[in-house]
Amino acid sequence: MFLISSVLIKPFGWRARTAMFSACLLASGWAQAALPIQHWTQPGGARVYLVESHAIPMVDVQIDLDAGGRRDPAAQAGLASVMAGQIASGMRAAPKGQGPYAQAMDENQIGEAWADLGASLGASAGADRMSFALRSLTDPALLDKAVALAARQLAHPAFPEAMWLRDRERMSAAIRESMTQPATVAQHRFDSVVYGAHPYGYHTTSESLLRIGVQDLQNLHAQSLQACRASVSVVGALTRAQTDALVKRLLAQWPKASDCQPLPAVAEVAPLAEAQHLNLPFDSAQAHVLIGQPGYKRDDPDFFALLVGNHILGGGGFVSRLTEQVREKRGLSYSVYSYFSAGLHAGAFTVGLQTRPDQAAQAVAVAKDVVRAFVNEGPTQAELQAAKSNLMGGFALRIDSNRKLLDNVANIAWNRLPLNYLDVWTQQIERVTVQDVRRAMSRVLQPDRMVTVVVGAQP
Repeated sequence: MFLISSVLIKPFGWRARTAMFSACLLASGWAQAALPIQHWTQPGGARVYLVESHAIPMVDVQIDLDAGGRRDPAAQAGLASVMAGQIASGMRAAPKGQGPYAQAMDENQIGEAWADLGASLGASAGADRMSFALRSLTDPALLDKAVALAARQLAHPAFPEAMWLRDRERMSAAIRESMTQPATVAQHRFDSVVYGAHPYGYHTTSESLLRIGVQDLQNLHAQSLQACRASVSVVGALTRAQTDALVKRLLAQWPKASDCQPLPAVAEVAPLAEAQHLNLPFDSAQAHVLIGQPGYKRDDPDFFALLVGNHILGGGGFVSRLTEQVREKRGLSYSVYSYFSAGLHAGAFTVGLQTRPDQAAQAVAVAKDVVRAFVNEGPTQAELQAAKSNLMGGFALRIDSNRKLLDNVANIAWNRLPLNYLDVWTQQIERVTVQDVRRAMSRVLQPDRMVTVVVGAQP
C-alpha cells in the first residue's frame, strides 16, 4: 500500500557488540507471560507506555505519530515515508552548539556514531502512523549518548538536497523495477479499486516522488513532530522514573505546542457498491489473483471473532478452508490465504493465490465459493476449537522477545486498547463462539460485492 522507509545502522562497535551478545544469551530465559503495562501522560502531552523487563540490559523505544501515509497529499503519495527515510541523511548543528553531538553530521558520520554506540535508530511510515524506534543497551554511559544522539537526529534533520535527489533516483528505479512484477501490478490495481479515492489506496510513483522537495520534508517534519501527539512505548530494563526521564530527553527539542489541536479528520473508506472483475494481461508463468473488499477498523467490537473466523477461512495456513478446497482437493494453487488489514480505517479483506494461467478462472470460482459458504454458514464447532487452540497455543511466541513485546505494547498504545489486553488475549479468543464468527463475518463481508483482480490469466 505504501512505500516503507527505514534507517539501517552499521555493525556494532566491539564494546557494545560483546555486551549485546551476552544480553541475547539471557533472552532464552525471557518470561512467557505478559508483563504489567504502566501508563502515564507527561506534562507536554506525550502518552508513555512501559513494560519493565530486567532480564537483559537493553531497552527498546518506539515513538508513534499520526503522520502516516493516510495524511499524504494525493499528488505526493509517499511523502511520509520519504521524510522518515531522510531522517538519517544528515543532521544540522545544535542551535547553541553545546552538548554531545552538537556538531553538524552527514549520513556517514551519523551511521558511524550509531555503530560506535552499538545502538540503532530506525524510522518508518505506514498507512496510519510514522514511527521512530530506538534500541540501546542500558549501560548508563552508552544509553546517555544514544538518547542524546536520537534526540538531536529527530529534532534537527538536515534533509540535504543532494542526498534526497540521490535517493529519489534509487527509489524511482526500484519502483519501475517493481512494476515489471505481476504481483505488484495486481496489488496496485486491487488497492485502487477497493479503496477508491481513500489514501489507503495511494501508491508511491516516480511521478509523485518528483513532486516532493526538501521544503515539503521540512514542512512535514515541523507539523508532525510535536510531543503532545506522541505515543511512546518502552520495553526494557528501566524503571518508571528512568523511562520518564528518557522520554523527556528524547522529546525535549521538539517544537512546543501551547495548544495541541486535533488533526483534521480523514474520511472513511467507502463500501463497494457492486462486484468488479478485472483481467489484466501479463506475460507471466503464474496468474496472480486477489479477491476482496474493505474490511473493518481496528476498534471493531467483533475484532476477536473476525480474527478467529479468518484463521479458519484462510489465515491458518495448511489447516484453513481455502487451502483445503483450493490446494488439497483440487491442486489449483500451492498457497492460498486470506487476511484483514484493520487500521484506523477499514483496511482490506484480501484473498490471494497464484495458479497456472489456464486454471485462473476455476481457482477464482472455487475461492469465491469457499468465502461465500463460510460467510453464510460459519465454521463448524470442530473448526472453531482447532483454530482457538492454535491461536492460544501460539500466544507465547507473540511476546517472546523485547522486540515482539514492544510491537504489542505499541499496538495497545496506538489503538487505545485496555492495559490488560495481553493478559486477557487468550480469554477473549476462548470466548468466541460459532455464532459470534458467523454473525461477525456476515456483517463485515459481502461476497457478491467483492473486487477480483487477475493478472496474467490465459485469455
